[in-house]
Amino acid sequence: MTGLFAYEMMDIDGEMKSLADFEGKAVLVVNVASRCGLTPQYEGLQRLYDDYRRRGFEVLGFPCNQFMEQESGTHSEIRDFARIQFGVTFPLFEKIEVNGANRAPLYAWLVGAGSDPRSERAEDVEWNFEKFLVGPDGQVRHRFASQLEPCSAEIRAAVEETLPD
Repeated sequence: MTGLFAYEMMDIDGEMKSLADFEGKAVLVVNVASRCGLTPQYEGLQRLYDDYRRRGFEVLGFPCNQFMEQESGTHSEIRDFARIQFGVTFPLFEKIEVNGANRAPLYAWLVGAGSDPRSERAEDVEWNFEKFLVGPDGQVRHRFASQLEPCSAEIRAAVEETLPD
């Protein structure tokens, strides 16, 4: 296994989850936050998930507190907030770091740092709700800026072309 599917991450409920469970699907990986001006994007992410999940699409949310401490809650607070405020049913994971020396290995791979989170090759995540679209083969196909709405024509077109056959 290579790419996204080679990683294991702790989900928001404290269970280790193999991302190999998503092999063969198009996957949108997003760093999320509960107290950000972009937090309403949870709604669009859920809508995108609802629209495409039956066709082999997943959204994976990774809370991160690195941007102005906009995700300071506990894992249960984050989970409950996303579910109650935005009806989130897509998988959420434990809080991680997406930049710097303690960058999660998954994000080191996503941003192109390889196995070294401090790599000069890494293009840091700029803000909450940056999105990486990964193909059914586990490789990054597209990277979208935080401000781009999940249900934008650009993201929808990319998801459509990335869905499994």
